[in-house]
Amino acid sequence: MSSGKGAAARTFTGYWVGSILVVVVLTALFAYYSLGRYKHIAEGRFVGSKVCAECHREHFESWSKTRMANSFEVLRAGAKSELKKSAGLDPDADYTHDKNCLPCHTTGYGMTGGFVSVEKTPDLVGVGCESCHGAGGMYVDTIMKKKKDFMTKAANDAGLVYPPTEPRCRTCHNEKSPFVGMEYKFDFKERLGKGVHEHFPLKYKH
Repeated sequence: MSSGKGAAARTFTGYWVGSILVVVVLTALFAYYSLGRYKHIAEGRFVGSKVCAECHREHFESWSKTRMANSFEVLRAGAKSELKKSAGLDPDADYTHDKNCLPCHTTGYGMTGGFVSVEKTPDLVGVGCESCHGAGGMYVDTIMKKKKDFMTKAANDAGLVYPPTEPRCRTCHNEKSPFVGMEYKFDFKERLGKGVHEHFPLKYKH
């Protein structure tokens, strides 16, 4: 009788220990995904070019003068009227909420943490730093701000795109644009030196 009761007790204890472990594991997973992970800089989150300017002021100021930085303005009614007419677009129409235009005139449209609207995400209008270099949330706080002389490879492994790649550029620089014809050819090497920000020496070695 006693051996039977002992076996039952052990089974009962084992059951509760197992149940407690399951609860602990599930609680930890819940905390990680809903409380911890997403309270911090998370993969896919865009931070805006002004954050990049904190360390790259000269690059930012140079970029601010480019067509890419000001590309969103083209979507406004009355802007670039002749160019729009030649492309068969209505120069008096407001394209600032047109889903066909926004992917190539904003930063991160349609992506997690990317551009939503000029009203909700004004810091992501135009083709910003992250359009070419990847969402800053993947590498700014996790790599760059932790160590000023970080290694470029570490940032690249975390999500930085440097140097920019041709496929990334071709998502917008292609024949689908209403401003170019079907015969349009994008010269990646040539464009790397045109229409982009100037390159200045970095303060730290990477």
